[in-house]
Amino acid sequence: MKETKYIFVTGGVTSSLGKGIISASLGRLLLARGYKVTIQKLDPYINIDPGTLNPYEHGECYVTEDGHEADLDLGHYERFLNIQTLRDNNITTGRIYQTVINKERRGDYLGKTVQIIPHITDEIKRNIKLLGTKHKYDFVITEIGGTVGDIESLPYIESVRQLRWELGKNCLCIHLTYVPYIAAAKELKTKPTQHSVKTLQQEGVQPDILVLRTEHELTADVRRKVALFCNVEPDAVIESIDVPTIYQVPLKMQAEKLDQIVLRKMGLPYNSKPDMKEWTRFLSKMQNASKTIRIGLVGKYVSLPDAYKSIIESLIHASAYNDRKLDIKLISSDDILPENISETLEGLEGIIIAPGFGHRGIEGKITAIQFARENNIPSLGICMGMQCMVIEFARNVLRYADANSTEIDPNTRHNVVDLMEEQKGLFNLGGSMRLGAYKCKLLKDSLAYKMYGTDTIKERHRHRFEFNNDYKEQFIKGGMKCSGINPDSNLIEIIELPGKKFFLGTQFHPEYSSTVLNPHPLFVNFIKTILE
Repeated sequence: MKETKYIFVTGGVTSSLGKGIISASLGRLLLARGYKVTIQKLDPYINIDPGTLNPYEHGECYVTEDGHEADLDLGHYERFLNIQTLRDNNITTGRIYQTVINKERRGDYLGKTVQIIPHITDEIKRNIKLLGTKHKYDFVITEIGGTVGDIESLPYIESVRQLRWELGKNCLCIHLTYVPYIAAAKELKTKPTQHSVKTLQQEGVQPDILVLRTEHELTADVRRKVALFCNVEPDAVIESIDVPTIYQVPLKMQAEKLDQIVLRKMGLPYNSKPDMKEWTRFLSKMQNASKTIRIGLVGKYVSLPDAYKSIIESLIHASAYNDRKLDIKLISSDDILPENISETLEGLEGIIIAPGFGHRGIEGKITAIQFARENNIPSLGICMGMQCMVIEFARNVLRYADANSTEIDPNTRHNVVDLMEEQKGLFNLGGSMRLGAYKCKLLKDSLAYKMYGTDTIKERHRHRFEFNNDYKEQFIKGGMKCSGINPDSNLIEIIELPGKKFFLGTQFHPEYSSTVLNPHPLFVNFIKTILE
């Protein structure tokens, strides 16, 4: 293909319908046909990125390979497409306005009045087309956050309207809406979809394909009615019915011929079938597993599971490849006390100590780690989870009773976890942490080396504090192995306790690198060790 094709996915009626999953599913199908595909997310909020947002506000903050803090939908894109996303894959209104204002300050607009149209919309269009021109993709799928009709989304919809004229046959719009079922009337109601499409049309965009989210199967009459009143072809009305797992959605979209319709409308051959063998194999293992594995996730944001989305999905991948169904128990570290820890962890086969920031819930995590270590419960600590492992070991094995992180107690005498040197003197919070992928060298006689099968790895980071190397020798003498070290900064990346079934902590975030077709070796071996 010489020209990049651009597909836009918008949403209507309500949020949380699954635009990201539909985008990722279409991307998976096009990729399985041999096309080079990527997906980007346009977020209407004015934050530069989600890095400073509370997880209760926006769920997990995802980190790309090149160190960009991004929307959690990028995790879905990577897990479905088995690709790596970059900074260019996530654009916010804040970034758009910041760029335009910086250009105005430099005088790039030659004294002209800077306006939404054309300056903001031109910057949006430049960012949309950047992936296609810079990285030479066959398809760029662009998911527009929010709901049609939101005032925040108007510049994005206007940019799509302009691009439809500029790109012609190389541009296509998919609109995802909701068809509610009214139990009292025993009817599916299409009026919300009609109003949603009408709003989109009023903003100048006619959708080419409609994807209708529903809890009940759509009848042929419902599809014809929607097609008639929304000005789309009858076969371009797609059903997206609720399924037990998001990993079934690509196969549902294939059955609905979404990829075929897209290719036909864009003038490309569509008679061949996508190769979904590996995907189907994974799904079969996940659905046919007859036994379960019960894992506890200890964190402070457990009332919103999306705060730990990548960890949960990584555990699902690893469990499936070990022929197990995941039974996960979300445990609030705020509620953990020494007197209830035994009851709290009862029946669990392993625990994950989750990442996070701030002092809330820290003592609960440390209590859980001590119980797990002393009772040989397989444990994996991630980022601050690893730091809590370090603190617990210092207190209860090395006997430094007041050991702590300076993030929690700036005046601690035993600062076994301390602020990274490069972070000292920084005052801005946004985008200033240690972010992105860094190298790590593994000791060849370590559990980490055994799991990875190599002595050099690259993993993604998001942190300010680190293991204090001043205490390294004491920890080694006490029985802890520092099995992963950054070759450039000497930062300790992995700690583990030999002699335990599985007791390992990582300063990096392995969950960002687990995909459906390539589950992360740490999670796979964590589950495998438990089963052995």
